[in-house]
Amino acid sequence: MKCVKFEFEKNYIKDFIGLPRRLYDADCNTENPDEVRQLLTGKHPLSKYFTLDKFLIYRGKEAVARFVITTYPNDTTAYLGFFECVEEDATAKYAFEVIQEFVKGRYDKIIGPVDASFWIKYRLKINCFDREPYTGEPYNREYYPRLFRNNGYQVCEHYISNHYLPIEQEYVNEKCAGRYEAFLQKGYRIVSPDMQNFDSILKELYGLLTKLYRNFPIYKDLSLEDFVGTFQSYKLILNPSMVKLAYYRDTLAGFFISVPNYSNKVYHLTPRNLIRIMKTKKSPKEYVMLYLGVDEGHAGLGSALSHSIIEALRENGATSIGALARDGKVTQNYVSDKIAERYEYVLFERKL
Repeated sequence: MKCVKFEFEKNYIKDFIGLPRRLYDADCNTENPDEVRQLLTGKHPLSKYFTLDKFLIYRGKEAVARFVITTYPNDTTAYLGFFECVEEDATAKYAFEVIQEFVKGRYDKIIGPVDASFWIKYRLKINCFDREPYTGEPYNREYYPRLFRNNGYQVCEHYISNHYLPIEQEYVNEKCAGRYEAFLQKGYRIVSPDMQNFDSILKELYGLLTKLYRNFPIYKDLSLEDFVGTFQSYKLILNPSMVKLAYYRDTLAGFFISVPNYSNKVYHLTPRNLIRIMKTKKSPKEYVMLYLGVDEGHAGLGSALSHSIIEALRENGATSIGALARDGKVTQNYVSDKIAERYEYVLFERKL
């Protein structure tokens, strides 16, 4: 085996992007090749925030593993991302040895998987690999957790996604319904957005979302302009009825953002998949609840927002997934009586 550290060589970029196509079935490949190419060539909107060191492991002429080390100015942590590897312990051991040697003496620890940024993709899936990936899910081969553990990495963060049953017409969650009525009586407005004002809504969300997420592991600031550019594409895939914004005295106090479950189609925009996306958006069978946040001083508003989502789900009869709640957050147990299954994810770290 040999390791190649590359820059912008087209043949290496091709091999880097091509490896997941060999490791995953078409329905399970959640990598957006266009976005990865932008990152590898330094042309992504967020590229200015970090440095990427890119590696491929070859056996003969065939790429058998790949990874990127991301580093930030004034940060003593190195971030391991875009990790893919064939199911061979010796290959993984060699890859992790290269990683260790590269960061040794310069950084305090390695955290991964982090694909370049908090705002792009991070975390490793550790269970329920018999399920098709949902939109926004960090997805990987089932043996990756073992490869990390076998090479000196330990879990440092744990996350849960709840798969919820459909909401029956007669169902009532008294806590959420009570909170909803109480907040309305206090003068709060809980509304779905006007998509004609999407850019203005993104600007409102930027202020609150970056404030709420600032203390999350691996969080990094980004400018308003880059935030809007990163999330602009959501306008095409959102159903306004499943996005709720809570205002108090005309100030955004909370939000609940869901998208139809397009599986991995949004990462591979072929003509056929574009047709599938439009059909799913028109009549979703499932929603993925990606972001829920409430500003300080509005305790209980999350339950009120959840009630408005429950009502919308009741109308369309769809199932739902509450995605990627960190341990210790109350969102892990929202509407717990409707949880059918729990998917789990982790971040690993290795101290140096």
